[in-house]
This record gives sequence, C-alpha cells and structure tokens, in this order.
Amino acid sequence: MSSSAEVARPATKLVLVVDETLPTGHAVNAAAVLGLSVGARLADSLGADGKDASGGVHPGLNPHPVPVVTAGREQLRELRQKAAERPDLLVVGFSEVARRARAYDDYLATLAETPAEDVDYAGIAVYGPRNRVTALTKRFPLL
Repeated sequence: MSSSAEVARPATKLVLVVDETLPTGHAVNAAAVLGLSVGARLADSLGADGKDASGGVHPGLNPHPVPVVTAGREQLRELRQKAAERPDLLVVGFSEVARRARAYDDYLATLAETPAEDVDYAGIAVYGPRNRVTALTKRFPLL
C-alpha cells in the first residue's frame, strides 16, 4: 500500500487488558463490560449508521481498532497504577469485586469495604493519546 493510500492513524487509542487466567467466557465478558464503560464516556465514539444494498439500516460502530490483550494479575495492578498517574488517560478497571457481584448495589457495598491494595482486576481499559497507551500496553499479547 502506498503512503498516499494509507489511512491516517487516529491520535487516540483504546486497549482492553484482561486477566490471562480468566476462562474465555469471563475474559470476553470483562472486555465487553470495559468497552461499554469506556464508550459511554467518550463523545463521538461511533461512526455513522450505514445502509446495505437492500436498504436495511446498520447502527454505527466504533471506527477504530480495539485490541484486547492479556496480562497477569500483578501486571494489571501495575498498569492501572501507572495509567491512573497520567491525567491525559482514561482508565477504567473491572475488578473482581464487580465481576463476582450479583447486583450493582452489592458491588458498591463490597467495594466500599475493600482497601485499594486488595482490589484485584479482571481487566483494565486504557484510553488516551496513542503513544502513551502503546507505551503502557505494547508488551502484552493479544487474547
């Protein structure tokens, strides 16, 4: 592909990092929860609706790639800490407290009783300037 035909890379990036020990179904659920949580916080995160050749309407999708990678439990904790120190990044954590709760009120009550150092993560979403997000997540393998 010639440089004139290349698509410009977006200035921002979103990476979802899930616990490498989670079974596939739980990992996919963690990624979905994180994606929804980040998407709700971002204005203009969807492309335009599209129409197929038969006139059917297809709701707009996120137009940018969203890599889902894996990391160990300690790596997730370190990632969250490092990313949270950067004011230019949006960091959303899906904790084990949340994953195991059966109702949102139960999650909030249990979280309120859990010290920060005891919060383990099923996944972390990091969104922000492409170079900053890449620097924090490039070492993790794809799911």
